[in-house]
Amino acid sequence: MTSKSLDKKSMQEFACGWGAAFINITVTYPINKVMFRQMLHGLKTKTAVAQLRSEGAWYLYRGILPPLVQKTLSVSIMFGMYEHYRQVINTNVPGMPTPLTNGMAAMLAGTTEAILSPFERIQTLLQNESYHQKFKNTAHAFSSVWASHGAREFYRGLVPILLRNGPSNVLFFWGREQVQIRWPNSSNPSLNLVRDFASGALIGGAISTLFYPINVVKAHMQTQLGGQFQPLTQVWREVARERGGWRKMFLGVHVNYTRALISWGVINASYEMLKKLFVDK
Repeated sequence: MTSKSLDKKSMQEFACGWGAAFINITVTYPINKVMFRQMLHGLKTKTAVAQLRSEGAWYLYRGILPPLVQKTLSVSIMFGMYEHYRQVINTNVPGMPTPLTNGMAAMLAGTTEAILSPFERIQTLLQNESYHQKFKNTAHAFSSVWASHGAREFYRGLVPILLRNGPSNVLFFWGREQVQIRWPNSSNPSLNLVRDFASGALIGGAISTLFYPINVVKAHMQTQLGGQFQPLTQVWREVARERGGWRKMFLGVHVNYTRALISWGVINASYEMLKKLFVDK
């Protein structure tokens, strides 16, 4: 396989990943906002929903641009760079076992996604009601943070992002591979769609639940604006102490799991559908 064909295949993966994430974000953003409020304040689901309802529809979708940009690029990088790194490793280390190659490619792709952490940072600030009056919109938030605190502030919370991205990618691609081995494509497109949604939902939901406490810590780190950068272990202890134990760090996990079921089901099914429409011809 030539480098040109590798480039073409990688670009196709980028495009399908981007399209799948775009479809997903437009569907699941309100659920994600409920989950964020629970992460930040330890609220029950009904309380978080009531809080958002009282703020109105404008604030419900406030902050959607950063995740729309970040997630579409992130999933695009996830699939595109995974394929690219796989081909690079296979080309340069042809004797490496396939599971190790895939695992390394997934880890590297997840690490590459971390370049988009400024979008997660701004999304966190815009979702936090404490900053409703401070930032008018996404562009204003970016310019204000840059002017007041510099580029480094955009990467607050980078450590938990790195700890989440790489390992979760490894588990996701391994899970997809196992499903494809055990349940290959059938002649019925509807059955394939159901399989792709269900497998993506279950894999994504399980991974999201596993890494939920890391996301809780990340949310707390990123709601701070300015000041000293606190280490992950310190924030973890503070949050656990405030909530009365580490188990309380899973508060809101059921909403997170529901969102992840829908989100990764949509992403996986949309990705496979786009591949069939535009690539597998």
